[in-house]
Amino acid sequence: MDKIKKGLGRGLSSLIGETKVNPQKNTLLVSDLVPNKYQPRKIFDESTLNDLTNSIKERGVLQPIIVRKLSDDESKFEIIAGERRWLAAQKAGLHDVPVVVTEVDDLKSLEFAIIENVQRHDLNPLEEAQGYKRLIDDFSYDQEKVSKFIGKSRSHITNSLRLLSLPDSVIKLIERQKLTAGHAKILVGLDNASFVASKIVDKKLSVRQTENFVKLFKNKKQKGTKIKDTNILALELSISNKIGLNVNIQNNKRNKGKISFEYKDLDQLNKIIDIIKSNY
Repeated sequence: MDKIKKGLGRGLSSLIGETKVNPQKNTLLVSDLVPNKYQPRKIFDESTLNDLTNSIKERGVLQPIIVRKLSDDESKFEIIAGERRWLAAQKAGLHDVPVVVTEVDDLKSLEFAIIENVQRHDLNPLEEAQGYKRLIDDFSYDQEKVSKFIGKSRSHITNSLRLLSLPDSVIKLIERQKLTAGHAKILVGLDNASFVASKIVDKKLSVRQTENFVKLFKNKKQKGTKIKDTNILALELSISNKIGLNVNIQNNKRNKGKISFEYKDLDQLNKIIDIIKSNY
């Protein structure tokens, strides 16, 4: 049992210690298991599931699946933790899998499922934040307890939870993996988060480019000058990232204006001249 607990991670290990376990039932038929109705994760990445399937074909299921008897059908067992292993075992063609049978109520089952999910490394940042929030809302955890239970810093938990304050349009982009955790952190607290998010996707901006874009937008606003068209700002950033020099585009309503390049020494001036000469 100690080996089982060690492999399950700090949070699940603690929960296993708090529940009644049946060590006699070591394996169950794959067909006798059913998904956890409290499973907070609905989307399983196909590529990582295939990797796990290949691993299981070679080595079997190394970490047991935690289950409990179904209250309305004692011939079946509900998965509390390990649904990915169960799905991969089916894909690998296994007939039975190693299990740990526990006696837990619905709330504890939900707690198991959340703990297992937030301890995984391939969760998208939104799923992770939602897991922490459910621990706080449903089980009266505070951020300090979540931090200790999951084994991550208090600041990580705080920053993760802040993602849930983003607009729904941005949250959907995170769910679809159009935005990374790095992008999402920059967007938290921005009045124009939805607009910046759309530019990140349209222009394929990196996290660094996004930081510069937001900084440029804020600087223009703080100076009290007329805010430029956001497409012009994005264009300035794109050119600046390309040539490594600050660029300023002034464009009027009739689409007339001028472009200026800022240089700080003779080498940068020569660079601008070389770029122009090589293209015209």
